[in-house]
Amino acid sequence: CTEEDKTTLGAYMLREEAKHWWKNARQRLGAGGMMITCEMFKREFWVKYFPADIRNRKVVEFLELKQWNMTVAEYAAKFESLSAFSPNYNTPEAEYDKCVKFESGLRPEVKHLIGFSEI
Repeated sequence: CTEEDKTTLGAYMLREEAKHWWKNARQRLGAGGMMITCEMFKREFWVKYFPADIRNRKVVEFLELKQWNMTVAEYAAKFESLSAFSPNYNTPEAEYDKCVKFESGLRPEVKHLIGFSEI
């Protein structure tokens, strides 16, 4: 079996599992003709594919995230990826707090270069 065959088979298995899950979730969530919102979908998805202990570890990792030896681009990508696990930082009202969190994780010399400008 080549690596390409393994990848193709793995993708097929995951796709079929996701189709089966969504078919069942849609029947449950949309019972009675109720419209399924994006938030409802995301909540169901997180419960199914990200157990609470993993989500909690990702929240802690986000809260403790520092730039250290990463480039700013690498830090920004990791920050955005992990922030998805912290719903308190994903509202329009929390945008300022999210910027403060981002800046606080930067290395001191990078913060100094930014100065008082806004991100």
